[in-house]
Amino acid sequence: MATEQNFSETTDGSSSVNLSGYMVLTDMEKEIISWLCFLTGPITFLENILVLLVIGSSVRLRKRPTYLFIGSLALGDILASSFFPIIFLEFHIYKKNDTPKIYLFKLGGVTMAFTVSVGSLLLTSMDRYLCIYQAPRYKLVLTRCRALFGIMTLWVLAAGISFLPLMGWRCYSKTPCSQLFPYVDRSFMGCWAGIMLLVLLLIVVAYALILWKAHKHEAAMVVSKAGHSTIARQARMRMDIRLARTLGIILLILVLCWLPSLSIMLVDVSRFLSKEEQRTFAFCGMLCLVNSAINPILYALRCRELRRALINLLRCVGRVCTLNKCVSIQQRENNVGHIDNKDRDTVTTESLDRQHLD
Repeated sequence: MATEQNFSETTDGSSSVNLSGYMVLTDMEKEIISWLCFLTGPITFLENILVLLVIGSSVRLRKRPTYLFIGSLALGDILASSFFPIIFLEFHIYKKNDTPKIYLFKLGGVTMAFTVSVGSLLLTSMDRYLCIYQAPRYKLVLTRCRALFGIMTLWVLAAGISFLPLMGWRCYSKTPCSQLFPYVDRSFMGCWAGIMLLVLLLIVVAYALILWKAHKHEAAMVVSKAGHSTIARQARMRMDIRLARTLGIILLILVLCWLPSLSIMLVDVSRFLSKEEQRTFAFCGMLCLVNSAINPILYALRCRELRRALINLLRCVGRVCTLNKCVSIQQRENNVGHIDNKDRDTVTTESLDRQHLD
């Protein structure tokens, strides 16, 4: 059933939207969403902070384009885990009524964070694509400077696109507002959702080509090893299965977390949404935050070098803590010994005084 929106003209010509049409969650749904935000937000934040600390503490990792892309992904997910739960809880749970500019500024931060997150996934997939298809010239094609330039370009584009509603591309009295986000024009919603779907498609194509190239390479190796064809064929099958399983998990999680939200956004552009569809979108939006929580596990902790760097960092922290503990114990022992010496000196002085009096 279509819902109507009430508009009133303001002094700047923009439309003032009736926000009650967006606050559609029931009390039970509000409680569930609150718990999801309070659990997923901090976990996502801490996971990605750990990834940045590990990459930042290793000089070798900081020089590798692969880990620069993973660092950009982690930073984007940190912003997403910081902005999304706050603005979501403020609007849907605590019903905070911000001015249009403040609301669009907050929404722009969330949009930028998620745009950078998915964009960094695209950079990561392109990095792996080049590593497979341009293996001999990989280090010449993708240098550290080019990787940094790509990351900077991504962040600038993400910020420029995300804050377009704040800069004027918003709904007015003669243009329909989105039923998912107040003050947001439906055409902007459709453009952003279309861009994100295109990025997801490019990621899927890149990983499909990687899987095809790896399968073709392993098949060529089997042909060259005629004397050990059976063993080599079995090894190739195991390699294909592992690679297909890994890439399948990555793509499945990415599609499951993002496709529902983007689909509802495109539906919002084409027709009015029902209350049930609006409530469904609230839970689908949480899946995007869940994807940010899963990214460190899929893209960072699965890397052997990064795990080694994490272990080395934990060892360094452990040695520092142990050293501080030893120093603290030594200081306490010295203080106790100093006090005991003072007590003995006091007892000796008192004994001599009594003997002198006697």
